[in-house]
Amino acid sequence: MAERTQYEELMRQFSAFGAVRRELGRILPSDCPSGSAAVLILLGRYGDMRMSKLAELLSVDMSVTSRHVAHVAGRGWIERSPDPADGRSRILRLTPGGQVRLDELSRRTAQLLADRLSGWSDDEVGQLIRLMARLRADFGDCRTHTAQPPPVETPHSPHPELEHTTRTPA
Repeated sequence: MAERTQYEELMRQFSAFGAVRRELGRILPSDCPSGSAAVLILLGRYGDMRMSKLAELLSVDMSVTSRHVAHVAGRGWIERSPDPADGRSRILRLTPGGQVRLDELSRRTAQLLADRLSGWSDDEVGQLIRLMARLRADFGDCRTHTAQPPPVETPHSPHPELEHTTRTPA
């Protein structure tokens, strides 16, 4: 088990990580804030889903989820259709325009990470991915219970900047 000083240093690193998150957030297009990007990413990753499932994956309440969904739907990036199993619910799905926006987000993020981590080996990037996934799992992140973590052989997750930004309501 690590010593207290190591945990204290870890807390300092978590605090300093805000600078990384801010830089990753700056690459988002002005019409696609982090909450909206997270909606696109989750629909791209998990496919069509109900709003309640999306709220669970975002780890925010339904009112925040509704605002994010309204934003992306208003831009034509997703569509909402009645749920055949429950007429009160809606099924959310990416549109072709939403897929284009998602692809752009992925390209921007991958490029920034490739630039910033250019001095890292593939093994180091893979180790970071594994350790971050393990940390998330140890904190009981709901996404780790609903889907498999990203494959370790993928050196760069397409949207790591958005894995954490959705926890703060927009």
